[in-house]
Amino acid sequence: MNKDIKFLKELQNELKIQDRDSQAAPRFWTVGDYEWVEAREENAERYSVYLPYIAEAYVLDDYLEDVKEDSELSKEALAELQEIEDEYDDAIEWIQKYIDEEAELIPERKVHIIQPNTMFLTKAEAKSHIKLNKHHYTSEAHTYAMTAWRAPKVERLLKILETFDWDSIKDTQYFYKEEVK
Repeated sequence: MNKDIKFLKELQNELKIQDRDSQAAPRFWTVGDYEWVEAREENAERYSVYLPYIAEAYVLDDYLEDVKEDSELSKEALAELQEIEDEYDDAIEWIQKYIDEEAELIPERKVHIIQPNTMFLTKAEAKSHIKLNKHHYTSEAHTYAMTAWRAPKVERLLKILETFDWDSIKDTQYFYKEEVK
């Protein structure tokens, strides 16, 4: 019981002094990150190329650089590739001619996401989780504060954790029974 009360007192202090990240109470933290999703052409921030022959997709610019460096293509094909600047139509035509005739461009944009299955009472714990699990996230992963809006039980629980006088239960019979054991 003493260890639990010590934990609750430390948690209480941390809840009181931690940064609120402009969120109202009750608040908790999750992991925010970014991912690339298919987008409309006019909203594209980058393009990927899908190659049906091998059922793979690659970021177009990276793919073209890899082909230039590692290719076993003819000198003629590589010379044509060198002439392609930043024209996406020319790039996909080249890929369809020399790599996969069914290849297609996929316009993409980066969006902010909240990673599922992440919920932390303290910002420090969320930061620690990201650091220890960085292999699951991009380099842009960050803590993301959220408000448990219209969640009266969560609000009550966090209020208890933040305001309860844990020293007051030292005088209870239960506390002494636990210490005697």
